[in-house]
Amino acid sequence: MAAPALQQPSFLLANLKADCGTKPLLQRCQDLVKVIDEYPAKELHPVLPWLMEAVFGSLDGVLAGWNLRFLHSRSSEYGLALDFLGPTGPVMKLVYKLQAEDYKYEIPVNYLPGPVKACIQEGVLPDCPLFHNKLQFPPAGLLALSLALNPFEFFMFNFAYCLISPKVSHQGGSTDSAYFVLVDTYLKYFLPTEGSVPPSPFSDSRGSVSAPSPRSGVSFAGYGVHSPSLLKHHIFHQPSVNADPAAQEIWRSETLLQMVVEVWLHHYSLDMYQKLQSPQVKEPFSPSEEHVLVVRLLVKHLHAFSSSLKAEPGPAPAPPPAHPHPGPLEEFKRVVVQRFVQQKLYLFLQHCFGHWRTRTGPSPTSGNLLLYTKLFQVFLNRAVRTDLVNAKNALMVFRVAKVFSQPNLAEMIQKGEQLFLEPEHVLHHRQPRGYLTPGQGGSYLSSRQRAVPDMVFRVKSHVYSLEGQDCQYQQMFGSELRGGVLKLVQIIAQARQTAKRISDQSSEAASSGSFLSWFGLGSADAGGAFSGAEPEETGECLKKTHEFLDRALENLSQIFKLNQGHLNQVLSNLGSSQDDGNCRQLPDCVQGEDGLVLTELGRRQFGGHMTALCSRPDFLGRLGRYYLTDVAGGARLRRSPASRYTAEQSRRPRLSLRPLASYRTLLLLLLFYLLGALLSLGPGCSTLLLLAAALLYGLFAALFADKLKAA
Repeated sequence: MAAPALQQPSFLLANLKADCGTKPLLQRCQDLVKVIDEYPAKELHPVLPWLMEAVFGSLDGVLAGWNLRFLHSRSSEYGLALDFLGPTGPVMKLVYKLQAEDYKYEIPVNYLPGPVKACIQEGVLPDCPLFHNKLQFPPAGLLALSLALNPFEFFMFNFAYCLISPKVSHQGGSTDSAYFVLVDTYLKYFLPTEGSVPPSPFSDSRGSVSAPSPRSGVSFAGYGVHSPSLLKHHIFHQPSVNADPAAQEIWRSETLLQMVVEVWLHHYSLDMYQKLQSPQVKEPFSPSEEHVLVVRLLVKHLHAFSSSLKAEPGPAPAPPPAHPHPGPLEEFKRVVVQRFVQQKLYLFLQHCFGHWRTRTGPSPTSGNLLLYTKLFQVFLNRAVRTDLVNAKNALMVFRVAKVFSQPNLAEMIQKGEQLFLEPEHVLHHRQPRGYLTPGQGGSYLSSRQRAVPDMVFRVKSHVYSLEGQDCQYQQMFGSELRGGVLKLVQIIAQARQTAKRISDQSSEAASSGSFLSWFGLGSADAGGAFSGAEPEETGECLKKTHEFLDRALENLSQIFKLNQGHLNQVLSNLGSSQDDGNCRQLPDCVQGEDGLVLTELGRRQFGGHMTALCSRPDFLGRLGRYYLTDVAGGARLRRSPASRYTAEQSRRPRLSLRPLASYRTLLLLLLFYLLGALLSLGPGCSTLLLLAAALLYGLFAALFADKLKAA
């Protein structure tokens, strides 16, 4: 609005509020653009809270604002909203203008996510640096606490909170709403996969906008991937964090990410999630379908953002002339997932998969069908290529099968699939989606009939919005997927037999003596486990593996109504022909362009024999451990910064031909055969001598390695 230059702030805000009821949105936005350009920050200070409430709605959900989540591309106001609220639009110009003057805006603690609010009300400082140095202590006590946020943080909080605002309908979800597109735009702008974060396009007479001081986040200089401190700090002792000059360019990126993670994901703590396992506990927060869609967008973008990290340069003969260390944005990419997102996202997904099936609202028939069927298909393709003798993998299969075996879930999924597969021409002959209630002249029968097209529309919209209009939907209980389940059942049965056999052999080896023990050459390890064995492959863990797989078989049979006679026949055949079949049959393979290719399961499918051999406490066990394990390499990996998974893999018994590809090995073999030729030995004799020497060396090492170590 073209307001007089000498107008007081109270009159400015009053006129803006009055225009809301009389002027169309386009004219109001044009007036606001003029106000933001012409007025100083001092007079615009009270405008920002009103504008946030007018656009995003009130925090208590009473005012809906512009309904950005229901504003779609077919609306005439769609483009206007995107331009006005975008990262380079007028609202962000207002934010930066106020940011330069260091204004603060209060948010009541009651509107923070449950774990953060509970932490503050208990007098403990939250672990997220975003909330440090911002708590305000009113005379009313801890129950009336509030956060003092700078303008950028205040905008991001309102923007993120709009998604979870209470008293607003959360039915359905769309990826072409103005809110969804704005989220995508902000993520791409402040978390770029290419280049750097654009500088603020707005400045005042003092110059460009810089980060708030003191810095509200943490310095990137010490940023690692370590877990935050377990020490709890009282909220009255909020640590002062000094500004980090190197991180000035990405303070907006850090603030955006921390805010959306806290508001969208941090609704469950570890203690809370454990309590929610009881069906008697009421859920404090339940995400909507739209909420999950936005989180999916966030995860996809963070994956692209972290994957765009530039590879660190190798050693150079001379130091580079400038920028010897990666910049703040590259450092941020390196730690972003594990430092900020990993734990909160894990608990969020655990809750979604564990509780959506029982709550009122979106069910497999109305709004989240693909979260069950599609994810199960992805899981199935992975599970059939997984070593299920490993206790961790067996536990994973059991947990998934347990989720899908919940009462009535299979029937609900089948009903949802029937609605999705209903032909389009049938819908056109039915009544329109809107219908009268019995109190308005309709009948209960007609309302039920008219509700069916509405459910079909919702299910089809859900699938098409995620998979596209031309998707080929694969039924969860169709013949193709059922064949995959039967294959998984066979692999589970085979792994079950292997785990039982290894467990029995380990027990027999531990209880039986060895002939060489008479000479002091037996193992003193009564546990029957070799030092390189994984805990999941020995002792009690193998028994747990057998139990997990047994229960997984029961659950899969219940879900897919597998014929018990056929299942018993499969188990019987595997039990009777396990030894012969493993010797005659090919390992698990897939058909590639050049023929059969071993899968991850095929590489380890008969590894149980090697594990059983290496688990023996006698001389043969020592000999097997020498030839089939890399004890020295495993020890080096344990002392190195390599991952635990890499170290465990290196200690697995396996037949490795990798040393034969070493140039050093090839050179030594060439010299050996040349020496044999000089001594008039043919290649056959040289090969026999080489094998005999390797065998004798292995025997010597197996017999006297422990004694040499002791000496």
